Amino acid sequence: MADNNQIELIKQDIIRLYQQNISQIDANVGEPIKLARGKALSDFNRMGIPTRKVEAYRYTDILPVFADTYESEFTANHYSVRLEEIFKCEIPELDTHVILVLNGFYYHNNQPSNLPEGVIICSLAQASVSYPDIFNKHYGKYAVTGEDSLVALNTFFAQDGVFIYVPENIKLDKPIQIINLGYSFNNLRITRRNLVVTEKNADVHLIVCDHTLSKRKFFTNALTEIYAAENSRVEYNLIQNENNFSSQISNSFIHQESQSRVITNIISLHGGFIRNNTFVNINGEHAENYTYGLFIADTKQHVANYTMINHAKPYCTSTQLFKGILNENASGAFNGKIYVAQDAQKTMAYQKNNNILLAPSAKMNSKPQLEIYADDVKCSHGATVGQLDNEALFYLRSRGISEKEARHLLMYAFANDIISNISTMHLRERVIDLIDKRLRGRLSRCNECEIHCG
Repeated sequence: MADNNQIELIKQDIIRLYQQNISQIDANVGEPIKLARGKALSDFNRMGIPTRKVEAYRYTDILPVFADTYESEFTANHYSVRLEEIFKCEIPELDTHVILVLNGFYYHNNQPSNLPEGVIICSLAQASVSYPDIFNKHYGKYAVTGEDSLVALNTFFAQDGVFIYVPENIKLDKPIQIINLGYSFNNLRITRRNLVVTEKNADVHLIVCDHTLSKRKFFTNALTEIYAAENSRVEYNLIQNENNFSSQISNSFIHQESQSRVITNIISLHGGFIRNNTFVNINGEHAENYTYGLFIADTKQHVANYTMINHAKPYCTSTQLFKGILNENASGAFNGKIYVAQDAQKTMAYQKNNNILLAPSAKMNSKPQLEIYADDVKCSHGATVGQLDNEALFYLRSRGISEKEARHLLMYAFANDIISNISTMHLRERVIDLIDKRLRGRLSRCNECEIHCG
């Protein structure tokens, strides 16, 4: 583990990088983004890079990621290729509004069409200038920079990403698919920022796919804020499928008002280092939140999930279920908390983390937590770390199924509790196919694309 001097040097290098490039970082963005930088920089300078001494990062050593060397791009680089030609989604039946994001910047050829009246899909930078009333009301209001230095880091480097606005009573007839692409000839540091606002009675389905198109080291700090107004419906699917050299920190902040319903599915299929932080603030009565996660890791990969579900109002429900499958030298972590405020009576909140270790060298740390200040609630939490069920394995073998295939069937059955929560049929089928390949050891690169980067 790095000593304090090394940690301080890395922090100062990051601050210096920001200060030396502030004119480019501030170009093309509106005042709300600029104004948020000051406090975020101060918070990052105060907290520094999180070490294992920080409770939320106890099971994740993030310092080696920061200690590596990366280039930075502070302007959109269009390269000499057309992304829509070299990258093709592997689900031709999936009918979506497709938005490409290259190295954190909204792709210049995006042309969302046939949107219902009032729906806005554009770059975050453009929204900060063109839609100041909506943007000022929500940007940075849910992502708190003073509690996590990596949130602060994203905020003072933030330049671009995707902005989505769905007005009252609008239900999108097909999902919005954001495809985040990493493409560079050098190791690259990427900052991504998204803001999604759904107004009263609105309904939106989001699919976010993370891919790398070149065999380089990518270090991505991504942050998404989602606002779900009264009686709105949001489904948020995050599919992480990057190369083994990639490192990603993904922060999702979800704010819910009364009678809203949000479903989050986080599927981590591939990546060298993945840290997913999910913060949910349930701020209205009779709201429902469902947060699910599945991760598969091997060959020294590390996947960590941190959740914080804050029940601030009564008569609300939350369910968390995270499952992990780890093999050969992989490590994983789950650190989740349910917080029930004193006024949040009649809360029902459940949390569970189940994990399968396929090799003695795999390691999993799990810490589910409850913090309850109301006295009329139903809450539970639990965790398991074990191996495949020998009795079930024996039963399948006795029916003439080979041991390898029997083990595969049991792992798929274990994962199915998460996969079944994806409502879009074609996406669910594609995720099943990717998981099947991953479990059989045939998914060794980020994605099928015409570059074939490896």
